[in-house]
Amino acid sequence: MIWGIVNWEEFSTINPAAIFKIDVNINVPLSYYTGILGMIGLTAYAGFFEICSPKKGDTVFVSAASGAVGQLVGQFAKLMGCYVVGSAGSKQKVDLLLNKFGYDDAFNYKEEPDLDSALKRCVPKGIDIYFENVGGKMLDAVLLNMKTYGRIAVCGMISQYHLETRDRLQNLPDIIFKKIRMQGFASYDFIDRFPKFLEFVLPYIKEEKLAYVEDIVEGLENGPAALVGLLHGKNVGKQVLKVA
Repeated sequence: MIWGIVNWEEFSTINPAAIFKIDVNINVPLSYYTGILGMIGLTAYAGFFEICSPKKGDTVFVSAASGAVGQLVGQFAKLMGCYVVGSAGSKQKVDLLLNKFGYDDAFNYKEEPDLDSALKRCVPKGIDIYFENVGGKMLDAVLLNMKTYGRIAVCGMISQYHLETRDRLQNLPDIIFKKIRMQGFASYDFIDRFPKFLEFVLPYIKEEKLAYVEDIVEGLENGPAALVGLLHGKNVGKQVLKVA
């Protein structure tokens, strides 16, 4: 049993350097290796712990917080003793944040005419750590609400990928004025941390202290529609395509 980076196909010629062996003695669904025990989990772990350097009592904001990465970042932050707020795109997803993933507060960004006001309501004293998954207007509003010496891990900007003309930010000077550290990254940058990540996350999974939600679609032929749905926020949790 292995997991790794392959194409969307029923049979693949693989590069051993991009493949990891699965320990079949770990009693978890195999789909977890596409998410919480794969690159998704490492992304959440590395972005939060390695880039954001969290401390107990920090205020953490996560955008796209019910997605594959966001749901884990919020729970990691709670395990660290942080105050955690998230945004998502539906009432169902906000309910997940509050009632399943343990977020302290959350809001539906689609129902907020003013994102700056929404953030000031949820984090009136400002944000120490922002885990960025959205970009655009959300990032612009967050910059207004960051604390001095805040940290931003830029994991994704899903609101910008399919735009012909990307949003222009107005508040970038706040990075200078507030001495904010903002860093983009990919999970591959931290592949050497993978054993350390497993040591951290597996006990919490076994003790059922981490919740993990998947949105599973069956059939390779349904993959394109599932990807389009993900880009429009229709998935709930980690989008998984089951081929066989």
